[in-house]
Amino acid sequence: MHVLAQEQLRLDAGPVDYVLLALYFAFVLGIGLLARRSVSSSLDFFLSGRSLPAWVTGLAFIAANLGAVEIIGMSANGAQYGMPTMHYFWVGAIPAMLFLGVVMMPFYYGSKVRSVPEFMLRRFGKPAHLVNAISFAVAQLLIAGVNLFLLASIVNVLLGWPLWVSVIIAALIVLSYTGLGGLSAAIYNEVLQFFVIVAALLPLTIVGMIKVGGWSGLVDKVSTQYGANELSAWPGNELTGFGSNFLSVLGIVFGLGFVLAFGYWTTNFVEVQRAMASKSMSAAQRTPIIGAFPKMLIPFLVIIPGMIAGASVQEMMVFKQTGEGNVEYNDALLLLMRDLLPNGILGIALAGLLASFMAGMAANLSSFNTVFTYDIWQAYIVRDRPDSYYLNMGRWVTVGSTVIAIGTAFIASGYSNLMDYLQQLFSLFNAPLFATFILGMFWKRMTPAAGWSGLVFGTFASLSVFLMAENEVLDLPGQGASFVGAGAAFVVDILVSVVVSLATRPKPAAELVGLVYGLTPKEERTASNTGEDAGWYRRPALLAGIVLVIVIILNIVFG
Repeated sequence: MHVLAQEQLRLDAGPVDYVLLALYFAFVLGIGLLARRSVSSSLDFFLSGRSLPAWVTGLAFIAANLGAVEIIGMSANGAQYGMPTMHYFWVGAIPAMLFLGVVMMPFYYGSKVRSVPEFMLRRFGKPAHLVNAISFAVAQLLIAGVNLFLLASIVNVLLGWPLWVSVIIAALIVLSYTGLGGLSAAIYNEVLQFFVIVAALLPLTIVGMIKVGGWSGLVDKVSTQYGANELSAWPGNELTGFGSNFLSVLGIVFGLGFVLAFGYWTTNFVEVQRAMASKSMSAAQRTPIIGAFPKMLIPFLVIIPGMIAGASVQEMMVFKQTGEGNVEYNDALLLLMRDLLPNGILGIALAGLLASFMAGMAANLSSFNTVFTYDIWQAYIVRDRPDSYYLNMGRWVTVGSTVIAIGTAFIASGYSNLMDYLQQLFSLFNAPLFATFILGMFWKRMTPAAGWSGLVFGTFASLSVFLMAENEVLDLPGQGASFVGAGAAFVVDILVSVVVSLATRPKPAAELVGLVYGLTPKEERTASNTGEDAGWYRRPALLAGIVLVIVIILNIVFG
């Protein structure tokens, strides 16, 4: 953020706001201390002892994704692109979340693996396991840096502290509760943070809509200043960077809706870890589906305020029309808060922003420490130690990863729209992993050699697209590079996996029960509907059907 921008964004917080912030931090640390009492083994620390109810893990599932990236990044996208940003939720999230709940959670939860890379170990063996564990660990440290940078930016704007001081203070706060209580502390804080975030963003959206004269007023302002394209979600050419409507829709449906979305939601251990902490198979399946209900409505709390800022905040309007000024799209939400919120409400909004950034970063750290400790340290470096050793190791890894995240925060500071950076990371790390997963889960002939080679070549394909776009060999403005990169990673991964599988020997079928769909008995991949899981309203498939119908209606209404 520029020096002038800091002055323009300085929020006029009063004593009431600081008291509200102090109360919030006291709650956060209190939850960490309480959660510490229930940690007696590494399973407690890394997976909450698999004991949490579905509503808790469901809200945590969404709050873990409601990080800085989601709130600042999506409001930046709203200011820059308008309604096409809705695709990140209704096309690029909900279908994949439902697929995770209905189809994939029975394999994750039923196989009793402790992480996604451990599933890869069972299905494909050590080389694929190691490639996945390392690439996941690197991605989490880079994404934690994004959350940390934005968290520090808020502290910097609020208090005027130098950015590097803000980064360190923000990191210490998150470290304190994740280091104390592990995943339980992160999850219970995420539930608290979900409600704080909604309490923060709802008044901002309402006051903003009143300011621009309601929905019709916003439509008039946006269409007059920027044209009607920003008011309909389809075909979304501005977002994808494609001139052709057909290619744009194809990019959104295949690149974002299929490869990037399924790659992120179904194989990303940050999210899957929350479902794995559930107390039963049914609760694990319902976790992402319960999360899908609020996920559908969050665009109205993050994208609409971004559009309001783009159409009504003077500095943002000048920047959008001329590309000049001391603000950038990432500032959209802060500018709106500065202009619209009185003291007291401002304190709640600031607590909500801090909550979102802490939730995102804590999710990155809690998943990183699990994968690093179980899948790298215990599997390859220091084996066969008592469980207490790995529990303590998990705490030290949390400290180390926080220090590294402070470094990666400064990489993130170089991007004016952080969603561009994030989508690029997802196309590199998640898209090839999804291809390997989906082929390996439904094709028993896929071999261990294909598991790791597909991942490596898929990642190189995505990296090649990124480098060509950066050097202007390919003309891919907007977020087109990440969509094309994700598609390339998926296709190359599948092709390499098929060719290598046909040339190498598969595992015996007996070793693939519980890991491949066709070889797993139906009762092993079906949740029970008895006891605590009884009742039609707890049936994963029915709940998923309800969500899907609502999403289709939303796409039609706002399309």
